Amino acid sequence: MPTSNLSQQWFSNIRGDLLAGIVVALALIPEAIAFSIIAGVDPKVGLYASFCISVVIAFTGGRPGMISAATAAMAVLMVSLVRDHGLEYLLAATLLTGVIQIVFGFLKVGSLMRFVSKAVMTGFVNALAILIFLAQLPELNLGVEGVGWVTYAMVAGGLGIIYLLPRLTKAVPSPLVCIIVLTGLAMFLNLDVRRVGDLGELPDTLPVFLWPDVPLDFETLAIIFPYSLSLAVVGLLESLMTAQIVDDLTDTPSDKNREARGQGVANITAGLFGGMAGCAMIGQSVINVKSGGRTRLSTLTAGIVLLILLLLLGPWVRQIPMPALVAVMIMVSIGTFSWVSIRNLVVHPSTTSMVMLTTVITVVWTHNLALGVGAGVLLASLFFARKVARIIRITSDLEGGTRTYTVRGQVFFVSAETFIDAFDFKEAIDKVVIDVSQAHFWDLTAVGALDRVVLKFRREGTEVEILGLNEASATIVHKLGTHDKPGAIDRMLDH
Repeated sequence: MPTSNLSQQWFSNIRGDLLAGIVVALALIPEAIAFSIIAGVDPKVGLYASFCISVVIAFTGGRPGMISAATAAMAVLMVSLVRDHGLEYLLAATLLTGVIQIVFGFLKVGSLMRFVSKAVMTGFVNALAILIFLAQLPELNLGVEGVGWVTYAMVAGGLGIIYLLPRLTKAVPSPLVCIIVLTGLAMFLNLDVRRVGDLGELPDTLPVFLWPDVPLDFETLAIIFPYSLSLAVVGLLESLMTAQIVDDLTDTPSDKNREARGQGVANITAGLFGGMAGCAMIGQSVINVKSGGRTRLSTLTAGIVLLILLLLLGPWVRQIPMPALVAVMIMVSIGTFSWVSIRNLVVHPSTTSMVMLTTVITVVWTHNLALGVGAGVLLASLFFARKVARIIRITSDLEGGTRTYTVRGQVFFVSAETFIDAFDFKEAIDKVVIDVSQAHFWDLTAVGALDRVVLKFRREGTEVEILGLNEASATIVHKLGTHDKPGAIDRMLDH
């Protein structure tokens, strides 16, 4: 990497990156604990993973300023593996997840992001914003011990600090001020509120290198491979989508394939130091960007400060009130949601709005990002295919005993039936000319439609001539078509 580029990616925004990294580290702790609980493992598994992944991805990732750590999307995929086989198999699955992601990176799966439409991206963002907000509701449930009017007052005060302080000064990130002020108030006034320490024990030692204690045989591989493949796919999907969002927020490009490889290296490292698999976090990445983080230094700072907080400042970290972190995450939810997309529901084409809403509903309903994005991409593809199929136009002219059909547009599996229906097979005619110089044949269905048209005419004794096949269409027609092969009409009659 050139020296100038290295400096740009690391040291072009030192103050902003350091402060943003501190904010992110504070917000990572309760989430990592919560995700560990979801997966059914000790809190230190998620916290060690968040440290390892953040530090490693700072060097290996393809999107400067993006935060990666243990995530809910990955944790839910681990539940049955941990329940049925234990932590050691989870660590082995984490290693294999990293290997698969590295392979995906070299296969350039990051390039597939160009097939994800803007409507799907918007739906993805809105769904995550909703999920981030819903994840805060347990901390606002009056039925939970330690949650009362004081909690609501602190959340309101925290949001006031977050949104009003920037009007006075932007020297310090307002989320950081929110956490410090509310922690000070909670400790000084001894307020009865839930604190970080109530979520679980924090680790007080450095992570140590260990190799998963599992048999190295095909039986182990058969157990962990399905989980690893799912983790790899979901992790990369969330990471690449988040990278695209950070690209838009910062108006800077990223290397998606390098990010895929970097996620793999980070997960292998996490697995070797007792951590669970993780990926990019849209919530923490938005916190980082909105707090001033832009370069790899912010990601590295988040990981290092996280470890420092756990090892050296553990007693203080345990005193952080959950309402302070809830206020920060509500800010993230509000800032992440694309509010303009609501207005655009009546402005954009109905198909675009339907794709966006389908993505949102599927993700929120299933809590599965892969299913939501997959549903959105599939629906967008179907709408696109139908739209392209409507573009095909076929006109005909009769001159003497010859009728010329002029085909314009794309002939493929959706438009093939329209192509066939445009021809009049009942008309008594000596010769038919099919001019396809302004058309393109894409697939086996299109070639089959052309075969059917030609053979139908020839069966009635009509001479058929095809004009203007472009090179690509001619290649597929000659390779897959049957109308110019001996016995074609007899085979058609047999069928």
